[in-house]
Amino acid sequence: MPTLGWLLFAATLLLVTSFLSGWIHRGPVTTFAIYLLGGVVVGPGVLALTHLPLTLDHIHWLRVASEAAMVVSLFITGLKLRLRFRDGGWRMALRLALVAMILTVAGMVLVSMFGLGWPLPLALALAAIVSPTDPVLASLVSVDDARDDDALRVAISGEAGMNDATALPMLVLALALLAPGATFADVWSHWLTVDVLWSLAGGVVVGFLGGWGLGHLGTHLRHATRDVAPSDFLALGIMIGVYALAEAIHASGFLAAFAAGVGLRRVELRVSRHVADEGKADPDDLAPAETRVNPNERAGFAIDHAGQTVGWVVSDALSFGETVERLIAAALVLAVGVAAMPALSWTGVAVAMALMLVIRPIAVWLATIGSPVPWQRRLLIGWFGIRGLGSLNYLAFAIGHGLGGDRLGALEGIVITVVTVSILAHGVSVTPLMRWRANALAAKRDAAASLGARGTNR
Repeated sequence: MPTLGWLLFAATLLLVTSFLSGWIHRGPVTTFAIYLLGGVVVGPGVLALTHLPLTLDHIHWLRVASEAAMVVSLFITGLKLRLRFRDGGWRMALRLALVAMILTVAGMVLVSMFGLGWPLPLALALAAIVSPTDPVLASLVSVDDARDDDALRVAISGEAGMNDATALPMLVLALALLAPGATFADVWSHWLTVDVLWSLAGGVVVGFLGGWGLGHLGTHLRHATRDVAPSDFLALGIMIGVYALAEAIHASGFLAAFAAGVGLRRVELRVSRHVADEGKADPDDLAPAETRVNPNERAGFAIDHAGQTVGWVVSDALSFGETVERLIAAALVLAVGVAAMPALSWTGVAVAMALMLVIRPIAVWLATIGSPVPWQRRLLIGWFGIRGLGSLNYLAFAIGHGLGGDRLGALEGIVITVVTVSILAHGVSVTPLMRWRANALAAKRDAAASLGARGTNR
């Protein structure tokens, strides 16, 4: 398809999803599902206007684009989690990102070895690629903004932000074991010390200190000059800087991006509390600082205290990041649709069903044993394990690092199928399930209020 044709097609998709956004948000079909189906229509399976073979050239741009989307999304996810470090939401996220992720990978390894007949290294590679949940496509069930403290959304956002700490080392181990003549005894010490301990610790430290330090510096300088100009470049600089530095020292760039968002949010919390302590704001009003500024009223805005400055910084970071995230994600989901029809397989559908209906729910249930989480929420978390751009990035990473062989085509097909099935199945179910949950919670609150009223009247 010529360039003008792509531009017209992209414009049509963007306009349609924009015009119909009200119906889309209330219906069973998500925006990403529409982009996916649009890719299927123009791909080889329907109109055959374009095709997308997973050659090394295409894998390179796929990895770059998916990395960009992941870095932005992880940073924004961390920035939205306005939780104290002792908040129970972090503990639940760790249960999901570590325990549930290890159990999910183990379950997928068993399926690949005994169901597909694959050797352990290749089975581990597939398991690591399809196991992590996606921070980009989970927007309908993740935290909306910093005021959102819904336990379900916090858990899913926290898991999506941290599960690269588990899944990526597993993929690195699989690639090491796939090297000719390699054994676990040969690679385990380097893998454990460098690819696990150093990668995770380095990513957290670089990311958090980068987000916290650069956020403080940017807030101080902008407050000193009473600057209300857009600060989106500050956010972009933090994202790129911490990711590049972490990768340069062989630490986890994705974990660094998430930790940088958390670090910048610590700046906002600290500044907000300091402003409240000084009496420059209502001590009871510890709402996120970005809610105290209006992006439409920059001209002539007079900054009275640092809380307003950090509000501009965070507000611009969120607005800029979410826009970039949506654009890249839409393009990548469209590409998945183009590649879907030649790649889809019944084997992939079976693997997707095993992962989504059996392995993921059991892993979440086991990981949350002993927690005070209601069984209904545990079931929903088990279902809302959306696969997406993270799996595509891992696939591109693996191929770029030498993954090949006779079963590469089958592995690619399974990954594409799992992502496609997840986008469609979760897209159809998310709105009805979240509406059911909201109604159930509202009924529970009404019952509690009614019971309290009867007790008061006695």
